[in-house]
Amino acid sequence: MASEVRAWLLLLLLLLTGGASLGPPAAAGAAPALFDVNYVKDWGRLVDHGTEVNLILDQSSAARGGGFKSKSTYGSGFFHLRMKLPSGYTAGVVTTFYLISQPEDGTRDEVDFEFLGDKDGVPVTLQTNFFVNGKGGREQRLHLWFDPAAGFHDYKILWNPYQLVMFVDETPIRVVRNLRGSVPGYEFPTKPMLIRGSIWDGSTWATDGGRTKVDWSRAPFTAGYQGFDVSGCATASATPRCGSPGLWWNGVGYRNITAAQRAAYEGVVKKYMTYDYCKSSRKIECAYI
Repeated sequence: MASEVRAWLLLLLLLLTGGASLGPPAAAGAAPALFDVNYVKDWGRLVDHGTEVNLILDQSSAARGGGFKSKSTYGSGFFHLRMKLPSGYTAGVVTTFYLISQPEDGTRDEVDFEFLGDKDGVPVTLQTNFFVNGKGGREQRLHLWFDPAAGFHDYKILWNPYQLVMFVDETPIRVVRNLRGSVPGYEFPTKPMLIRGSIWDGSTWATDGGRTKVDWSRAPFTAGYQGFDVSGCATASATPRCGSPGLWWNGVGYRNITAAQRAAYEGVVKKYMTYDYCKSSRKIECAYI
């Protein structure tokens, strides 16, 4: 009981204060990065305001929505985007931030934040997933402890040779260790990946298993993105240098989550997670979370 109380106190501290800042200290007075320094529009409706972009889904763009991608692929890094989701009735609307290898086919590696819209008064579902060599089926779903449409929040992916950790603000919500060298058959993403953001019509599956569709009378649906600086090892192909300990996100402090982060993560799983593939899957990594 005492350990549970300590875990909940640590989680509460992280949620209320934001915890310790993750990543290198920001340069004093540094201006926010412009979108077009590291990113480019990929398709659909995108409005570029310099340090913020809006992706727009309406009936005219319903076939594809809108999206952008990084100019480079990366072999490791601590990636982030600040996002503000569409508000109100957003059933069927899917808003994303993810990493994906090239080509985007049945051999891809991928790491996903997918926000699944819902009806008025029903919270958005955050679905995370990762793919290795085209194999996914590792979905976890949770309801956030705040309204992600009310303001911008940080969504982060730490991906290095030691672990894959997904954060909401400073709180870890998914942890995957890299045990490829010690556990036979263990899978972990290793291919260089692009950074992508998108909004699109997921009416066939995203809300109530596809029973509740996008209501185009509520359009346009607008997602905001900020935070276009990138901390990553740019590379066109797998290379040992992206695992160098000289890269700050590969340093000792980023090879395992801390005790406080572990407590916060366990609290999120206990209180906010609504679906976990590990409850019904025999995938190897489920034994090592």
